[in-house]
Amino acid sequence: MKVIIALVIFSAIILFHELGHFLLAKKNGIRVNEFCLGLGPTIVGITKGETKYSIKLLPFGGACMMEGEDEESSAEGSFNSKSVWARMSVVAAGPIFNFILAFVLALILIGCIGFDLPKLTEVTKGYPAAEAGLTAGDTILELNGKRIHFSREVSFYMYFHSDQELDITYERDGKKHETHLIPKYNEEESRYMFGFSYNNLRERGNVLQTLKYSVFELKYWISTTIESLKYLITGVVGINDLSGPVGIVKSIGDTYDASKSVGMFTVVMSMINMAIMLSANLGVMNLLPLPALDGGRLVFLIIEAVRRKRVNPDREGMVHFVGLMLLMALMVFVMFNDIRKLF
Repeated sequence: MKVIIALVIFSAIILFHELGHFLLAKKNGIRVNEFCLGLGPTIVGITKGETKYSIKLLPFGGACMMEGEDEESSAEGSFNSKSVWARMSVVAAGPIFNFILAFVLALILIGCIGFDLPKLTEVTKGYPAAEAGLTAGDTILELNGKRIHFSREVSFYMYFHSDQELDITYERDGKKHETHLIPKYNEEESRYMFGFSYNNLRERGNVLQTLKYSVFELKYWISTTIESLKYLITGVVGINDLSGPVGIVKSIGDTYDASKSVGMFTVVMSMINMAIMLSANLGVMNLLPLPALDGGRLVFLIIEAVRRKRVNPDREGMVHFVGLMLLMALMVFVMFNDIRKLF
């Protein structure tokens, strides 16, 4: 059951990504030869007009195969026969549709269960927060200049910066206050502490608040993905901390097991939350300026727009091919690492 749920979530997110490419291709008069869900041999397919719609054997991945996208073609409606701006819109549509999907799912989630405000629930005596005058009920607005909307953002920030001094902006009775905290080392817990805690209880708001916090939800997952990449590049986290499809399936399964005892509503909300995270993550990752990804293709299109001359197709194709091989090697490593963690 857990694997089926994970595959449904993966498939829906990837299908929506490819739908973005498909719709913009059609709008710009680009011929789509095949629109498929999955990879490998075709299980079932139907041709309607110029496009074959199919389901492949391997239940992950998907594609929107456009005429002349990866090879030279003089056929009418080929990808490269269109303007550079039209091609840029088609390439960018996939990640943008992932963000749209994440936002729509965030509307459903926050509309149903609300949002987790970063309100302090307890301030411990003898620690910097209490000495600076913070009290239970204060709402955190900024941490070292970073705008805060959810208690999760506090947790994420503190995980990587718990030993650093903290400029904190908070709200009490509708008024803003600022203070500076220096962490205090706790010998018993072997960690630095500021002496405040908060809960993750959610509050429901009106329609405007639901819309606003849905935007913040999308922003949270985008910025979290970017921050995680930055920590990976700078060595704060290691490559062994990366998760691929196997690790994500396990995470979805663990979330399902933890929530099913509470009830079906909690299961659905938990799965929607996972889908928001994965969709936003896929959007960000695809926009990275790496060969074979949408971001890498956009780089070549931007260069073409600036030069007003297309980059040599053979050289571009070789760059994307090498990039794809490297990405596949990384995926194999990550998958092996995920499997190793299971045992």
